[in-house]
Amino acid sequence: VGHRYFDQFFATCGRVLRPAGQMLLQTITIPDQRFAGYTKSVDFIQRYIFPGGCLPSVTAICDSLTCASDLRLAHLESIGPHYARTLRAWRQRFWQAIEQVKRLGYTDSFIRMWDFYLCYCEAGFLERSIDDVQMLLVKPGWGRSAE
Repeated sequence: VGHRYFDQFFATCGRVLRPAGQMLLQTITIPDQRFAGYTKSVDFIQRYIFPGGCLPSVTAICDSLTCASDLRLAHLESIGPHYARTLRAWRQRFWQAIEQVKRLGYTDSFIRMWDFYLCYCEAGFLERSIDDVQMLLVKPGWGRSAE
């Protein structure tokens, strides 16, 4: 979404959900302490893998929810360690299929960069310098008993 559009995104989500609605947001996050500096720079992933991408922090998401919508956080689940295993499996399958990848026309330079990206992200999740979270966001009427 990009940090400049968080408010617009969550305002729209809040507007289109029913009064007792809920939504599940899964996102890769960075620690709150790094968010402000991160929004002012371009890292490897933003430059080569996801141009224009932005990792939010949990606080940045919650601040935007509070500012732009009536949504609130009902539950947060960290799945970063699971995502590290997923990346490891993706990398193994990538190398198992490397001849097919080459036949598709991908260059050795691309292959090295993609391998680095998968390793870089796996390490980030293992070291908890990035996380993958699932956030249950709910409207004010969520959870009320039916009358």
